Amino acid sequence: MALFACELLPQRSCDLGFGFTHTLQDFKRVPCCRPLQFPETTLANGRVFCSTIIKKRVRYRKQYPGESKGIVEEMRFVAMRLRTEETEDGPEGTWEPTIEGYLKYLVDNKLVFVTLDRIVDEASHVAYADFRNTGLERSIGLSKDLEWFRLQGYVIPEPSNPGTAYAKYLEEIAEKSAPAFLCHFYNIYFAHVAGSRVIGKQVSEKILDGKDLEFYKWQGDAAELLGNVREKLNNHAEYWSRYEKNKCLREAAKSFRYSSQILRLIVV
Repeated sequence: MALFACELLPQRSCDLGFGFTHTLQDFKRVPCCRPLQFPETTLANGRVFCSTIIKKRVRYRKQYPGESKGIVEEMRFVAMRLRTEETEDGPEGTWEPTIEGYLKYLVDNKLVFVTLDRIVDEASHVAYADFRNTGLERSIGLSKDLEWFRLQGYVIPEPSNPGTAYAKYLEEIAEKSAPAFLCHFYNIYFAHVAGSRVIGKQVSEKILDGKDLEFYKWQGDAAELLGNVREKLNNHAEYWSRYEKNKCLREAAKSFRYSSQILRLIVV
């Protein structure tokens, strides 16, 4: 703690506030704390009382990566880290999709998207209402695609474990935590807009003679629709505590892993 010299008044003593005094004869200058320039108080007995102010140092919390731009940017950093870890596990190599595996992938995705729609449409939580009818919904398009496959003579399978496990988890987390669920909500749609379209095109060229599925079509610009959802999520997150934001970031990692399990069905 820094000490400041007190100006001395002739023939008076300075009470340092510790139960004893010093006179002019003792010191040329008496150490006293006067950092904020508070005036000295002259007591009835002629002593000068010097108030000591101890100012606590303010410690600022270090920001999370992307925090200044909103929760979606924070999630992007998490996704980048997870993607790097996945790449370090080994090269992706070549992959050959199959009709059977692709049907499992579509069926499991339909279950997940239907679950998302039902939660935001039926839930009583006020935060979910802002995420209804975003234009990103995929359930109807997937139903049309699966019907097309059925008419081609393919047997439509029941949902497999990756899809049922993720749908069940979404229902559970939606009841417990809106921030956690909305993190999954955004990440699922982001992954589909940003990556699934590329995968769908590759699969179509390999096994479907280039057919464009409804799963990859939107009424409007998909990036713009996703941007609207991103803005809403960032606005909601401004009212979340740091604990809730951290929980959201942990859920981003879970969303990545659940979605990766469903994606692997294409080559099963």
